[in-house]
Amino acid sequence: MAVAARAPARGLSAAEAARRLAEHGPNEVTADRRVPLWARVGAQLRDPLITVLLAAVALTLAIGDHPDAVVIALVIVVNTAVGVVQEVRAENAVAALSRLSAPAARVLRDGGQRKVPSAGIVPGDVVALAEGDIVPADARLVEAAALLLDESMLTGESVPVARRAGAGAAGDDTVLAGTVVLRGRALAVVTATGADSALGRIATLLRPRPEPTPLQRRLAGLGRVLAAVAVGLCAVVFVLGLLRHQPPGEMGVTAISLAVAAVPESLPAVVTLALALGARRMAARHAVVRRLPAVETLGSVSVLATDKTGTLTEGRMVVERLWTPHATAVVTGAGYGPAGGIGLHGRPADPYGGAADFDGSAGAEVRSLLTAAALCNDAALRPPTEGDGQWAALGDPTEAALLTAADKAGLDHVRLREACPRAAEAPFDSLRKRMTTVHRSADGKLLACLKGAPEAVLDPAVLAEPPELLDRARNAAAALAAEGYRVLALADRRLDHLPEPPEEAEHGLRLLGLAALADPPKPAAAATLAACRRAGVLPVLVTGDHPATARALAVRVGLLEASAGPEAVVSGEAQAQVGDLTRVRVFARTDPRQKLDIVQAWRTRGAVTAMTGDGVNDGPALRQADIGVAMGRRGTEVARQAADLVLADDELATVVTAVAEGRRVYDNIRRFLVYGLAGGAAEILVMLAGPLFGLALPLRAGQILWINLLTHGLTGVATGAEPLSASAMERPPRPPGQHILGAGVWQRVLLLGLVVAASALGAALRSHGSGRPWQSVLFIALLAAQLGVVLGLRERLVTRANPFLPVAVLASAALGAAALYVPFLRDVLDTVPLSWGDLAAPAVAGLVGFAAARLRKRGI
Repeated sequence: MAVAARAPARGLSAAEAARRLAEHGPNEVTADRRVPLWARVGAQLRDPLITVLLAAVALTLAIGDHPDAVVIALVIVVNTAVGVVQEVRAENAVAALSRLSAPAARVLRDGGQRKVPSAGIVPGDVVALAEGDIVPADARLVEAAALLLDESMLTGESVPVARRAGAGAAGDDTVLAGTVVLRGRALAVVTATGADSALGRIATLLRPRPEPTPLQRRLAGLGRVLAAVAVGLCAVVFVLGLLRHQPPGEMGVTAISLAVAAVPESLPAVVTLALALGARRMAARHAVVRRLPAVETLGSVSVLATDKTGTLTEGRMVVERLWTPHATAVVTGAGYGPAGGIGLHGRPADPYGGAADFDGSAGAEVRSLLTAAALCNDAALRPPTEGDGQWAALGDPTEAALLTAADKAGLDHVRLREACPRAAEAPFDSLRKRMTTVHRSADGKLLACLKGAPEAVLDPAVLAEPPELLDRARNAAAALAAEGYRVLALADRRLDHLPEPPEEAEHGLRLLGLAALADPPKPAAAATLAACRRAGVLPVLVTGDHPATARALAVRVGLLEASAGPEAVVSGEAQAQVGDLTRVRVFARTDPRQKLDIVQAWRTRGAVTAMTGDGVNDGPALRQADIGVAMGRRGTEVARQAADLVLADDELATVVTAVAEGRRVYDNIRRFLVYGLAGGAAEILVMLAGPLFGLALPLRAGQILWINLLTHGLTGVATGAEPLSASAMERPPRPPGQHILGAGVWQRVLLLGLVVAASALGAALRSHGSGRPWQSVLFIALLAAQLGVVLGLRERLVTRANPFLPVAVLASAALGAAALYVPFLRDVLDTVPLSWGDLAAPAVAGLVGFAAARLRKRGI
């Protein structure tokens, strides 16, 4: 619902926001209507193999073969029910993932800024926007600075548009849901949410259909090939039966049943469920998959391009050193809390906060430096809340660290900002590498404050300082960066008038000094990178930091040897001169275009790349990579929406966990294929070879379908939950072009099919020679051999990780026995009870199938 724009000084209260949420509903487009049950059932019945089974039911009824008609109908009902259940479970899993990766926004409530889910925004909320944010709802600007928006997703225009508060032209002060903030910052009052927003009105016209994953498409093609082969072989069985003077109707039903049993028709549903459940398992480990195909792709990642801040490092920046033209200082304390102090010229810092001795010119220089750092700053500090004993940063961690340092120097950054309100600004962007703000001081004068990368600030075009001082500052910055610090240069200038545009203030400034910030590596960073290398995943560091800073970190986490020279790190400017980017392991000072070049270089070599990022400038590379990985806590909304995987805990180790889960899913799908296709091949071989040994009609149609139901149903689905192989993360990633049956899988299918068929036929021929009920023996031996295979394919025979598989095998065995000893099933399936002696040969067949699968269990 639309409302007029007003900007309450404190924003809405929590109670008022809750009332409006109940009144207007959540800020989300109305969800697509759920597919009704009858439509799901109809979709299952339209499957080509199920259609063939329906024709078989009609044929058996026409010839009066009611027992087989009952069995075929039962198979149809069970397969349809399993397919519908799996489809619903997969849909629910994906919906849950969508909720986990829902965007968030910053709003002003009860006088403070807080982050809330985008769905919780209501008309009247005051939303804070900054570079990289996606506008969560239609809103009217009440405050804006250098605001530039990408509205291409709504208008189709690729040229960014500027928006400003209080603009006279209609729409110039309006921001629309779904557009992206490219530059600047703003406060805006929400005017329309959900379906009433511009994005919502468009989205309600769309009903996108889910696309199959690449793996599903490959498997569907495989299924068509297998179906064609199976139908051809079953036609041979049919013709051979006619030549042996078997009834045409019976042979037709048998051939149809064999074709259905030979192809694992439940494979697409099993794959969808395996991918969805794999994604749910990743979510439980803080890796939220935004697109289901990413689960499959993760298993073949071979290059991991990681950023530095917050990924390899703590992401909690702390100012540790200060340099001014006439002083140096050491800052103590950890995190964003005020505990700690500042010591000048090596003098001890006050452990209770504040400067040790700030009298004199040296102290004045440090105060001026930190005053500019606090004013040229968009961050905020949040005091500890109940259940959380730590101060937190709202905004950029680097800026928050500067605020903390200012407070330690005795400068109250909140009062300082109130005393010197901001009048204009040139926001930071990744190309200029600096930020400038203009403030009105208490005496009515204007003060310009600038901070940025040393190479962007220590420039005669920016600073009115003698060359000797600039050289000293550059040497100091290089020395600090070589120690692993992130270095910022700060400057200020008194102004007579408000510059227009604000960038006009970026010349003739006075150098205040340097701030050196540390972001130590996470304790697990080195171990995580080592785990990547063991798994055949090559880690590459891509950062915007200074080359010396990047090198120092790379050495600490084991990406580079300590003896590596300066040439081991390539800066963005030097990238163009590097012939082969894939030979470099550390990139520094990279811009968005250069990150794209790095990703593309690896992809050209055939590597499957994963790229981590958190900023708006990372968006293009995240989309270009095979797997884009965004940070969930500190990442911008642009990065999260561009990514395939969102790390809810911002831990690089979670990427390794996700890669392992991808390999697990792929291995389990291949395990199911080996099991299902080997069983189907064995059934065809039995039907082809049986008559050659005097077994006129080895199996009836109902018996074939009953075996198919027990093997492809219960046990087939249970294989998708098998745990990760112990060797999965010790082997190289699979080549992206490798066929699903590649790496020896199809040979193994044939081998196991031959073993299962031979063991089952052997059991039947033994009974046939002694005048025993050989067909029932063959039926149960074929089932036992396949169940033996599925147990033998397990990586670990005894494990608590997947109790469903042994339970499914026992249930299938029990239902197989029921076909022999339950009168109703015995009549329907045309079987006879077997004695303990008769069951010995099927038991041996089961053991043979188990042993054959164990011999090469690592071939999956």
